[in-house]
Amino acid sequence: MKLFATAGFLLASISASASPHWVATWATAPSPMQPDWSAKPALWLEGQTLHETVHVSLGGSEIRVRLANIFGSHPVYIGAASVAVAGQPSHPLAFAGHHSVTIPPDAELVSDPVPVDLPSGGNLSICIFVPARTEAASFHYSASQTVTIEPGDTTLSSTPVPSALTLHSWVFLAGVDVEAEASAGAIVAFGDSITDGTKSTDNANHRWPDVLAAVLRSSPATGRTAVVNAGISGNRLLHDSYGTLSSGISALARFDRDVLVQPGARSVVILEGINDLGHYGSNAPLSEAVTAADVEGALSELAARAHESGLRVYLCTLLPFEGTVYPGYYTPAKNEAREQINAWIRSNQVADGVVDFDLLTRDPAQRRRILPAYDCGDHLHPNDTGYRAMGTAVAEAITGHGSAR
Repeated sequence: MKLFATAGFLLASISASASPHWVATWATAPSPMQPDWSAKPALWLEGQTLHETVHVSLGGSEIRVRLANIFGSHPVYIGAASVAVAGQPSHPLAFAGHHSVTIPPDAELVSDPVPVDLPSGGNLSICIFVPARTEAASFHYSASQTVTIEPGDTTLSSTPVPSALTLHSWVFLAGVDVEAEASAGAIVAFGDSITDGTKSTDNANHRWPDVLAAVLRSSPATGRTAVVNAGISGNRLLHDSYGTLSSGISALARFDRDVLVQPGARSVVILEGINDLGHYGSNAPLSEAVTAADVEGALSELAARAHESGLRVYLCTLLPFEGTVYPGYYTPAKNEAREQINAWIRSNQVADGVVDFDLLTRDPAQRRRILPAYDCGDHLHPNDTGYRAMGTAVAEAITGHGSAR
């Protein structure tokens, strides 16, 4: 099965620095807060502590946490924050020596380094206390992870509060970095809901980038490679969210912030474009219709930007979607455009490699439909089994174990 074309392993063309450096071991991409949610107490914080769990890819003995107020229109005052490796004591976070900090609008702050014993593939608990009434403007909506909101400052407490509120969105988090040896680097998975892990099992870390990280960890040759997830459910290449802000700004607009500035980034795997086809005439107006050439041009632009920053680029073909339960999302004309885009991706000259997700996930008996064994039930998103196959295929592709073009 031909899944991949490559010019070599993802780190081979990068000259590693002589000394240890910071590498992103976990990250998430923010979206603006939904304006119609502003009255809900879970999205306005006052005298409450967020308890957020993240699953890291690369371990180490020293980490730092990145907090963000991206898309915020007002400063955010953080009264206290902490981080704890699962099963270990909490460590207060400081920012330039201060345990309380104000994050300016549309900004990100990096904590002082924290000594920890963080295993690769481990979980971190990050707690953030917000004393005054504050708009939670920097959101990642589809986290597939339970977040709790507790009354008072419980940043150093490990005892669950029965009255805690819950949501499935990461708030004020941008990333976690680990100090790693010079040869270590990160892969950024960039895309929409299929990269974000929509329909995967909550709290189980079964998104395909999680699988990719786990497979790479299992090999001595790639065990010190981090994987961070910059997917946003509903995201499009060429247009911002329509009607709902949870899908974020366009991929072209967010690529530099969500990919190029990730510490230690050396490669990017891009799976974007199906929502550009599916959304117009469905939950976006026909005026936002795009052609196959439009999508190909946007992917070429992202590849060029990544190459200018020294990253290797892997493009992924778009998965089949006939029969999807979302009205208006699929039409024969949209599928024809998808097949044109996939043909271009397979033969493109702008990327360093290709992962053929279409070939991997389609039903051989009905090539426009996702394989039933991989289908979550909406005929658009994979299930855990499908995500496992995708993550494994990317690992094989990046390490050169797939078929060469």
